[in-house]
Order: sequence, then C-alpha cells, then structure tokens
Amino acid sequence: MGAHLSTPKTEKSSEDGENDRLRFGLSAMQGWRINMADAHAAIPYLDNTRSFFGVYDGHLGGEVAKFCAKFLHQQVPKQEEYSAGDVGTALRKSFLRMDELMTGHRGWRELAIIGDRLTSHDILEEGAIWSPIRDPSNWTEEGPHSDFKGPHSGSTACVAVIGENQLVVANAGDSLCVISRNGQARELSVDHKPTLSAERERIIRAGGFVRGGRVEGYLDVSRAIGCVEFKSSIYLPPEEQMVIADPEVKTVEFTDEDEFIVVATDGIWDCMPSQEVVEFIHEQLQHESKLSLVCGKVLDRCLAPTTNAGNGCDNMTMILIQLKKPEHSGEPSDMKSPASEEKHPGSSSQFPSLLSSEENAD
Repeated sequence: MGAHLSTPKTEKSSEDGENDRLRFGLSAMQGWRINMADAHAAIPYLDNTRSFFGVYDGHLGGEVAKFCAKFLHQQVPKQEEYSAGDVGTALRKSFLRMDELMTGHRGWRELAIIGDRLTSHDILEEGAIWSPIRDPSNWTEEGPHSDFKGPHSGSTACVAVIGENQLVVANAGDSLCVISRNGQARELSVDHKPTLSAERERIIRAGGFVRGGRVEGYLDVSRAIGCVEFKSSIYLPPEEQMVIADPEVKTVEFTDEDEFIVVATDGIWDCMPSQEVVEFIHEQLQHESKLSLVCGKVLDRCLAPTTNAGNGCDNMTMILIQLKKPEHSGEPSDMKSPASEEKHPGSSSQFPSLLSSEENAD
C-alpha cells in the first residue's frame, strides 16, 4: 500500500554504539516509498541498568512514528512501576501515554514541528492571541488548537528494554522482535492483525467491523499509536477501542545461549522469515564486525528489484543488538554511568529533540 518512486532511495541512515553489556548497529532505508515513515530510537543508557531500542512504522506519514522516537523512551523511567522493577507495566503505560500527549495544543504543535508544518502565521497567532508560557512541565498549555483530539495518522511500535539478566519486549502492530538463541530464532512479538479472533472481537465490540482483512476496510493493523478516528468511543477506555495502543508485553530471562536480538519493521519480515534473518546474520558476523553494515546487507537483500515484485518495496528499519558475554568476576557490575558525560556515544533517537534537555514530555 502506498505510492512508489521510479527508482528506490538506497541511501541508508546508520549508527553503531555500545555499552558494557551490548553492542548495537542499525540501518534504515526509504527504498521505493515516496517518503520515509519509519523512525527509531537507540538508547544504550536508558538509565544505569537498562538500554532501550525501538522501531516505529508510520502510516499516513511519519509524524507519529517520529513523535514516538522522540518521546516514548523518555516516558518509561518516569513510571513508578519502572522504579519498582516492573518494566512491562511501565512500557504499557508509556505506549498509552503517547496518545494522550498527541492531543491538545501542545500535541498539535509538536506534531506540526515534526512534520515541518508550523507556519509563521501559527507562531504569530500563538504570540499575539494566546501568548503561551512554555512551561516544560505543563503539557496541557492553552492555544488555538486546544481542542485537537489527536492525529489521524498513526504508527506501530516495537521496543526492547534490555537489563542485566532480562529482556522485556512491548509490541503494538506488525513490527517484530526476535532473539537468536543458540542459532535458533525465537519470535518475541506477534503481528496484531484485524483477522486475529481476539482482535476482531474487540473491534466488533467497539462498534467496528473487519473487511478485507482491515479495520473498517482501511487499516491493516489492529494496534497502533495515533489513528484517532478508530479510538473515538467516549464509552470505552483506551484498551477497548477498535484500534488500541496497548502493547503485548513479553519478558525473557537471558541464558548463556542468547547471542543477539533483532528489532525491525515489517519491511524486513515481509521479505525474510525470522530464522532466515538469524542465519544470514550469523553468516555475516563471520567476516563483518560492524553491526550497522550487517543490518545494511539485510536491507539490500530485502529490497525488491522492481515495484512489480510485491514485497520489498516498503521502508525498512533494523536494529541488531549483540549481547556481550558476562565477565565472571564473581560480582555483577552495573553499566558505566553516563551521568558525568554531556553526550553518550551511540545514544540517539532518530528524530532529535527540538526542545532543550529540560523540555521533555511529562
């Protein structure tokens, strides 16, 4: 679905980084699509004990995906459950929080900035009529778009939070996280399609229908951030709407057989099954140590030669996280604290913050 270019854009946005427990590489490519609607975040130091990696696949544009890449990881440590060690609940609340943050004037403004739609007229209107005081702690500031209900565009989200002994994956939509355990691919998320019985039942209970494998004949995923028109029932909580941002969460305890983790958008998985991806990565790691280049080779392999090929014409984003084998010194060690560094190598969100470091979403 979506229009195509006459020739694909094969330039890649790539990055590599590491901390004491892992090293990672990522690569993203627009491909045949007329715009890049994927986004990603790679945060090796979410705090002193955990790392965060996420991919976001936008539909009807990339604004929601980029919003998530900018803000979702910031929300996770702010949840009280995170401090108590309940990372799964913290992730669920952070996914749902994205829909809340994209409403009202501040939500409209952030999306307009991300989409490069903030005009001089908008700025003059804010200053002359509303004169808002930009309080970073006040996400509900008044303005000409205070009644904004949220974006019609949306995004899937698949994120992995990696601790010393544990991996927590949260997924909403059809991106996928896979762990290679002794050379075998273990899928840690499932595609949320309207044809799944549990998803279809929720859609129908919310007053919708499934036609042609799509929500109301339109949307081909049943869970996504954004998509306000499918979340409009005032009688239902966010978790019971036709389309929900509530992710499925899976927790895995690491073993000595775990080698690497792949988090990627469906542009990869539509072309290569998970076991084939794992085997291809193992083969590449025999002679390539730079993980972003390994990701890039996967993207190149998936790219279709023409738009008549079907699969292989989508945006593609892939993050490869290789686990370092622990040092058996008798004492567990935390990751080096980045607190004393102004910027940490290899820590990024694909969409850089347009606010100062203090102006993060509450």
